[in-house]
Amino acid sequence: MTAETDLIKLYSGRILALAADIPHTGRLEAPQGSARRRSPLCGSTVTVDLDMEDGRISRFAQEVKACALGQAAAAVLGAQVIGLGRDDIARGLTQLRTMLKEGGPVPEAPFDGLEVLHPARDYRNRHASIQLAFEATLEAIDAATQAQGSSHLG
Repeated sequence: MTAETDLIKLYSGRILALAADIPHTGRLEAPQGSARRRSPLCGSTVTVDLDMEDGRISRFAQEVKACALGQAAAAVLGAQVIGLGRDDIARGLTQLRTMLKEGGPVPEAPFDGLEVLHPARDYRNRHASIQLAFEATLEAIDAATQAQGSSHLG
């Protein structure tokens, strides 16, 4: 067996382990913000519910119906998301995209666990699924922020 074959098996095992243990699964009752993202290419979907407090995520749930790669990305996000703000999530998504699409470095902490998805850079048809959890989280933050802003208006 070649070292490359061993590496692929190692990554596959790590990806499957992450996919099997996604934090914060399910839905929240009465979330401040909610968003659903779907990849038209593969049909993967991620729905995120969350609450914000002082610009930070205080409650979070995600419903993930995606391939193992999308599930692994959602697991890495879910393990770190509580206490983060919009800028943190946006930076993680930008760094993830750079890693996948431009061969850039692994995202910085707290999303350095996305390193497991580094081999997916060669599979462009999976990139959309891998990004769904981050995109849905950003949309849910925006929805929560908009709802909080309108509730302060009057």
